[in-house]
Amino acid sequence: MEDVTTANVPPALSTPAPPMSLLAELTHRCPLQCPYCSNPLGLEPKAGELSTDEWRRVLDEAAALGVLQVHFSGGEPMARKDLPDLVRHAVRKGLYTNLITSGVLMDQTALDQLAAAGLDHVQLSFQDVDEAGAGRIGGMNGAQAKKIEAARLVVAEGMPLTLNFVVHRLNVARIPQMFTLAEELGARRVEIAHTQYYGWGLKNRSALLPTRAQLEQSERDVAAARERFGTRMAIDFVTPDYYADEPKPCMGGWGQRFVNITPSGRVLPCHAAETIPGVEFPSVRKASLSGIWNESDIFAMFRGTDWMPEPCRSCDRKEIDWGGCRCQALALTGRADAADPVCRRSEDRATVDVALAEASVGAEDFVYRRYMRQP
Repeated sequence: MEDVTTANVPPALSTPAPPMSLLAELTHRCPLQCPYCSNPLGLEPKAGELSTDEWRRVLDEAAALGVLQVHFSGGEPMARKDLPDLVRHAVRKGLYTNLITSGVLMDQTALDQLAAAGLDHVQLSFQDVDEAGAGRIGGMNGAQAKKIEAARLVVAEGMPLTLNFVVHRLNVARIPQMFTLAEELGARRVEIAHTQYYGWGLKNRSALLPTRAQLEQSERDVAAARERFGTRMAIDFVTPDYYADEPKPCMGGWGQRFVNITPSGRVLPCHAAETIPGVEFPSVRKASLSGIWNESDIFAMFRGTDWMPEPCRSCDRKEIDWGGCRCQALALTGRADAADPVCRRSEDRATVDVALAEASVGAEDFVYRRYMRQP
């Protein structure tokens, strides 16, 4: 197998540390139609998906590279009939396994197969606590009841459960009820994650972006839950970057901790990286994962600090936020190599203010995710 090579890797980073996590997007197929889906606008067809044997080889290479965790995701990963086989193979390779699922395809038989394969953890996504609100986002009748039943099955199995609530303008007021539901279901961890604005989320930004008052109330609600639950429930809180004045590191730093593999085998530094134009993304069908991680142009492109423009290059936070999000910079400025406009020091900060002003008007209709819908 031929490795990807490049002459553009900064000398100091010619042998980067191995990634900690692999996000394995097994498929883009999904019964839900969420208008903030992190999948790209052009969804990949089933016919192009990596085979079971190809995914096994990827898992072998990930373990050899030093990856510690594999997150099986999608779309809906449970649409893949070979999911238990892939979990079993990952476990044999010493990888911690996490299933990121909507739960709508989970029943006792499916969970028994996953438990027998050695699955370590389930991360179950919820669109809302209100059934009507969940239906409006997911576009599937009865999905809420299926999710609740899936959560109960996981907890009864004794498997650790995380509930992930994606929040936005239409459901952010129900964060307290989200924690109540999580407690009732026995979740060990809850993630309250404001929508991030790439792909489908970007297309629906004006309908989803909360007001500043809503964001501030969500911060109070999460703080109250942390005080209430203490160490009984781990709570993660992801805020929308648009209201910040300093950026967050892109996946812990571009090409430093995380690798994403699409259903057809393209290897990405983050799930939104394919929005960057004019870039060829390497494939595990043509190169080894170690060669891609250590030597490819795309992973070297924004790794470290040598690529940074001002004011990032002179900033004392440059090895904290690593220049912020490249895909957000692209979405707001048209340039992936620009300083993240969220930063108060960026010359493009006005683009964020314009987006906030536009979103303050709001929108009533969504552009829903459709399988095989093209941009």
